[in-house]
Amino acid sequence: MSTESLAHTILDETTWLAEQARHRERVQPWVSGRLERQSRGRKHAIEDFLFDYYPYSPGKLATWHPGYPVVLEGQQSQPYLRLSGYRSTGDGATADIAWLEPRRARLNAAISILDGAAARPPVTGCFGLHEWAMTYGLTQEELRHAYLPLRVTPAEVSATVDAIGLRCTHMDAFRFFTPDAVPLNELQPTRDTQPALEQPGCLHAAMDLYKYAFWFSPLVPSDLIMDCFENAVSAREIDMRASPYDMDPFGLEPIRVETAEGRREYAAAQQDLMASTAPLRARLITALSGLRQADRESGTSATPG
Repeated sequence: MSTESLAHTILDETTWLAEQARHRERVQPWVSGRLERQSRGRKHAIEDFLFDYYPYSPGKLATWHPGYPVVLEGQQSQPYLRLSGYRSTGDGATADIAWLEPRRARLNAAISILDGAAARPPVTGCFGLHEWAMTYGLTQEELRHAYLPLRVTPAEVSATVDAIGLRCTHMDAFRFFTPDAVPLNELQPTRDTQPALEQPGCLHAAMDLYKYAFWFSPLVPSDLIMDCFENAVSAREIDMRASPYDMDPFGLEPIRVETAEGRREYAAAQQDLMASTAPLRARLITALSGLRQADRESGTSATPG
């Protein structure tokens, strides 16, 4: 069938403008905080990470998208036609499923990773030591986040890693391990093995839902992207509280994973994050799988993908 014959949800101008305003209100604290810190040359170890690590700008986050296959009626929808991924409906605008054509491989990869993580049992017992592995054997001056002081000594970092061990499954955390820490990890994750290793106990896997959501904006609705963003903030907080860095300037109590009590605290926080992430992952799988099916049915997809 053609893209014209696919079922669409039609929003009148009053309805979608209200949705747009609600989105701007929700995003405003995150965006304004980021821009204010940038103007002063300051960094926030939690909130700025979501903008520095993930290539999705404050402006993009602030732009509301209803997602596919919603039609925005009225003349005020016309600015959307200047954005990538939209097409005209005559008197309105809608996200264009044909936008997926050069992005099918990425879509398939994202679905594969998300499906694998949803189906796999969680790996626990890592205790967030990936951040410790990124500082293993380094002095304060050599750290990636040199603006953050350590709350423990470099010797305590090494002793903790050596005593507990490293069990990181996530390639994008593992790739920042120091050379001395790399051979200590039980696995050697790569981009090729990511679909087979991704698992729901991983903090970085929880954060990455945000990445897989915004990769397919404007076809993924902004409310889902923001839900993933806020969940990623929660994951990052646990990440940094369990790290060897001093989080007092950001009002965060450390999770002292170098102690048995701290490891129990980390395990409880990890369970809470898994509980909040699982339904988000399911929603995202449903959204991306629906896009893939719509792409196939549109007649623009030359192969089943």
